[in-house]
Amino acid sequence: MPSKLICVVGPTASGKTRLGVLLAHRYGGEVVSVDSMQIYRGMTIGTAAPTPEEMEGVPHHMIGVAEPWEQWSAARYAAEATPVIDDILSRGKQPVLVGGTGLWLDAVVKGHGFAGGQAGGPVREELRRELEQRGIEPLLAELAAVDPESAARLHPADTKRILRALEVYRETGKTISAHNAETKLLPPRYDAVTIGLQFADREEQRRLIDLRVDEMVRQGLLEEVRALLESGLPRDATALQAIGYKEFLGVLDGSATVEDALAEVKLRSRQYAKRQLTWLRRLPDVHWIYWEKERDFARALRISTEILSSAGLG
Repeated sequence: MPSKLICVVGPTASGKTRLGVLLAHRYGGEVVSVDSMQIYRGMTIGTAAPTPEEMEGVPHHMIGVAEPWEQWSAARYAAEATPVIDDILSRGKQPVLVGGTGLWLDAVVKGHGFAGGQAGGPVREELRRELEQRGIEPLLAELAAVDPESAARLHPADTKRILRALEVYRETGKTISAHNAETKLLPPRYDAVTIGLQFADREEQRRLIDLRVDEMVRQGLLEEVRALLESGLPRDATALQAIGYKEFLGVLDGSATVEDALAEVKLRSRQYAKRQLTWLRRLPDVHWIYWEKERDFARALRISTEILSSAGLG
């Protein structure tokens, strides 16, 4: 039987960190962050990485493990996080995966690996050049000839996935559709019990996101962005395109005021929370807990304990 994982998901500001720590205390666990920005060192404020006080003595993993100039994929994350999870299990502890990056969580739980092809490699660079010179239509036509299933599914505007599908085929001679069909037949690596947090009232979500952004600025988000630049990180680094960092780059170069950046970060954070929910709702078997006006963590812990007990976690 696959080992059981406790997973806590939800949009930004939904209280994942707090519930994850409570569940780790309850089940003798350790937290594994599943957040595509918390992996970076020197980016604790803008990513809302848990502070030592918020961790409450619970070990946390996969936070601050990458340099800001690195570009991680779901495959890279899964390759790095899986040994961490297995180590926690080998020590008789309960892994509690906490985060809102649904694709990365899915990659770890399924554990099937990804279709071949070296993202960012020479084939991808060649495809990018072809895109610039010829446009997307010839590339989509090429994909339709070798992988009609993918071509029919992808919109011409979805250049990223079109290039990825062609990359896989050109490098491996195997279509991404064939890979996906094969992996669907495989059992998942882990047995995940997933608890989702979201708000019954979207206005409450909006309010808490805005408060979080205000708090980030008070804690020194602008200084954190400045420190990253002064460390030599290029302005076009993937990490600096994250919400909060990109907007405050404009403050440093004089193209935006702090008030402008603050309003933009709030807007983009709310939009991101909406996208997170859309993705997470596609995950099967999520047990959703809806917050009312206030986030009642005692109630959430009680409901979560009932869910986990029914799943065989005592």
